[in-house]
Amino acid sequence: MKNNYLFQCDLLEWYHKNARVLPWRNEPTPYRVWISEMMLQQTRVDTVIPYFMKFISELPTVQALAAVEEDKLLKLWQGLGYYNRALNLKKAAQILVAEHQGELPSELTQLVSLPGIGPYSAGAIASIAFGKAVPAVDGNVLRIIARLLASHEDISNTKIRKQMQEIAAHLVSQEEPGHFNQALMDLGATICIPNGEPKCIQCPVSKHCKAYRHGLTSEIPIKVLKKVRSIDKKTVFVISSKGKFALRKREAGGLLPNLWEFPNVDVYLNENQCKDVLTDMGIEVKQITELIPSKHIFSHREWHMKGYFVLAEADKSVVDFIWVTKNQINQQYAIPTAFKDFIKVCEKKAAETQ
Repeated sequence: MKNNYLFQCDLLEWYHKNARVLPWRNEPTPYRVWISEMMLQQTRVDTVIPYFMKFISELPTVQALAAVEEDKLLKLWQGLGYYNRALNLKKAAQILVAEHQGELPSELTQLVSLPGIGPYSAGAIASIAFGKAVPAVDGNVLRIIARLLASHEDISNTKIRKQMQEIAAHLVSQEEPGHFNQALMDLGATICIPNGEPKCIQCPVSKHCKAYRHGLTSEIPIKVLKKVRSIDKKTVFVISSKGKFALRKREAGGLLPNLWEFPNVDVYLNENQCKDVLTDMGIEVKQITELIPSKHIFSHREWHMKGYFVLAEADKSVVDFIWVTKNQINQQYAIPTAFKDFIKVCEKKAAETQ
């Protein structure tokens, strides 16, 4: 760009008048900025706000986060998805307590060495919390830069992303780097939007934008076709005995690690097949009823789920099951959103027996 200073002035003037009011901006301590940035990955701002407020209330310090029990941490995160973000938060907090006196470092190299913190998050924390003149380049910023330059390059390409990271480093304000990076975040979220036509008439930096000047905003950035999501077929069991419901813990690695789930198998089963599988699990089936099918979409896969409500005699020898009440499901155990329809079945069945 020909005049970075004028671009910075126009963007910052707009930001100071129109900045979104967000709780982590009111008190941008390193801890609060870090937690908010981790929550905001792949998640809408309006979704994050109540989670952030509760998380900070329950775990107000790095030390509290480092010491929290995993089940409580995952319960606080329940519904945000991408649960490895939460697990990495605790891992990083433990490192901070052990090696940094419980304080986040201000340097990029130290920040990116912590679990879960990549170049974008490190740039956001360093600029917003510590005033470092470094860029914070995410999808919003890549889109803005591509339009400013009228670039037809594929912004998902690693080489192109690195080039745009360098451009962003030259763009960032030396005087107000935190406000500048947050201004780009707000611009990408509210004006230079990813879906539909950008609101160029309202844009404070449209006069600096080549895509706007040449009528290319609908073509840029180049959109790479997304991979087709794979489909996993599952049969899920809501097993009830004496007013309690069976849960089991997912494995530590892979998708949805260490969360609790309803017992399930990775295949569609009919009623007779279900009885055989449940018997093998150690469950004596008294009654079985098919439920309305459910579906959950992840970023790269879909779960298509048949469900069965099973009234059973509990065999305590089923070692990988725990038996919990409806209230414990709601308050204590972190269960992925993928199973939300089956949680509703528990609530309904519990209400019927009261």
